[in-house]
Amino acid sequence: MDGRTNEAAAAKPACKLVGTDGNVFAIIGRVKQALKKAGQNDRASEFVQKAFAARSYDEVLALCMDYVDVR
Repeated sequence: MDGRTNEAAAAKPACKLVGTDGNVFAIIGRVKQALKKAGQNDRASEFVQKAFAARSYDEVLALCMDYVDVR
């Protein structure tokens, strides 16, 4: 892989969570959708797996901030 591919994989797409239903499943879905729209299907799958393994709502929110630019 070249440097650009690694940068693209690590780029955090913008994801608007303000105004989103506070339900954890709605939040996971919104972040997954933002990652897929940015062409990061592998990261979307990875995020979903980690989110469902999280032990708390706060842990899921922190994970969201690791994967997307929360707005």
